[in-house]
Amino acid sequence: MTFADLWATYGSLVSFVGINAILALSIYVPLSAGLLSVGTAGFMSIGAFTATLLTMQARAPYAVAVAAGGVTAAIAGLVLGVPVLRLRGVYLAIATIGFGEIVRIVFLNVPFTGGALGINGIPRITEWWHIAIVLLALVYLFARMPGSKMGVALAAIREDEVAARASGVEVTRYKTVAFVLGAAIAGVAGGLSAHLTFFISPNDFSFALAVNTLVYAVVGGTAAFVGPILGAAIITLLPELLRVTGITAGAIRFGVNGLILLLVILFLPNGLLTVFTGRRRLAPA
Repeated sequence: MTFADLWATYGSLVSFVGINAILALSIYVPLSAGLLSVGTAGFMSIGAFTATLLTMQARAPYAVAVAAGGVTAAIAGLVLGVPVLRLRGVYLAIATIGFGEIVRIVFLNVPFTGGALGINGIPRITEWWHIAIVLLALVYLFARMPGSKMGVALAAIREDEVAARASGVEVTRYKTVAFVLGAAIAGVAGGLSAHLTFFISPNDFSFALAVNTLVYAVVGGTAAFVGPILGAAIITLLPELLRVTGITAGAIRFGVNGLILLLVILFLPNGLLTVFTGRRRLAPA
């Protein structure tokens, strides 16, 4: 089998690995500040529908449409973040879950999104290298972040928000920036995905998508940005690996996903990244 044959078979799978890695990074940003945000699906849907409508209705250039999807999601993140970032832990998670479901229901009931039928016939413009450029740009950004002022501030907030505030860190500002940046990244992922799959529907961006994105981060590990990328790659490739081994039943695949998640939580609570770094200490209680 030639490389061309392999790419024709698995090219789309590689693209979805890249998009899911971008999504995983979108949830990594708020997690790096200790924010358990599960609104990824809502922000992704905003970016996807914005980019799609601009491409199909306004005939906007592809790059402009995808960027606009990210900007629109960022604005939504700012509007949501101002009130909800006063919450912490599970309360913040519940608030962002509610946001994602509100967005999905609204999109199901407005005519310009196609309702439950969604939008079909989206031009397939996204190529693998578009995804690669976005992913590499994010990798560069996050590789530079740990030594930056923002990176130090986010780490301080994650470890102890009260102590960080007492030390002069502008906690509200940095939490808002992290939340909005995560929303923008999810919006860009939505625009890329919409122009790869030909079709989008509000139900594509359900609570299950938000949970899957969180699983990427948990399985890979959130100690460094490489962890969520690793988790996204493994979980995305797993169904294809199971298919090759003859396991095709969807229920079994979900069971394997759950088993991997359980094993990681029990034995590698800081994610699979610790297999390569050698740090297997238990996560703080």
